[in-house]
Amino acid sequence: MKSILDILLYFIDFFHKKKIISFFKKNLSNKFLTIIDVGAHEGETILLFLKNFNIEKIISYEASMINYAKLNKINNSKIIINNIALGNEEKELEFFQTSESSSSTFCKINYNSKYFKRKKKILSFFNKNEYIIKSELIKLKTLENEFTRLNLKYVDILKIDTEGFEFDVIRGARNKLKYIKFILFEHHYDQMIIKNYKFGQINDYLTQLNFKRIIKFKMPFRKTFEYIYINKELE
Repeated sequence: MKSILDILLYFIDFFHKKKIISFFKKNLSNKFLTIIDVGAHEGETILLFLKNFNIEKIISYEASMINYAKLNKINNSKIIINNIALGNEEKELEFFQTSESSSSTFCKINYNSKYFKRKKKILSFFNKNEYIIKSELIKLKTLENEFTRLNLKYVDILKIDTEGFEFDVIRGARNKLKYIKFILFEHHYDQMIIKNYKFGQINDYLTQLNFKRIIKFKMPFRKTFEYIYINKELE
């Protein structure tokens, strides 16, 4: 059963997600799509794409065992669900499960940031738990190796929502990025998540690999944007 907070966040993001779906409807034909969903959470994006597009397959990745347990309840032969984390290299890294499950992350939290203090005050109305409820070592895979393992030849959309770990996932794709048409990812501009990169580094990296930014969307009530880049070789 969804919490009051989950329901509230769903309605806050509803119109924002409609903009993204509208964009892809205009820019992708009626072909059957192959999508990679990194940071699948409980399957919100999976269900959104299943509802609005013809799907060949969706390959999803979720690091959190708590989130994965809910994600794995989606029963659809077109969906491949992996309890795997993706990064820039194959290693173990500490993962932080948060009381607000969609914010679970590999990044450290700046508890002194104004953004965190405001967020914690709001969350306290819905949840009295500590913000970090557990941490554990998680094995990382790379998207480059996942392409090989799954024998992927082409991907229409790579969606990444990993709470400050997006650039690590992108770099881990390496030369396989050339087989991806669109990359959809979020970037946090608040000081709550301690990232090891800035947005300009992602932009420069993708630009050098022949991608171009075509649109950005501000997420409601957050200092966060979602960006869509297109592979110019696949336009």
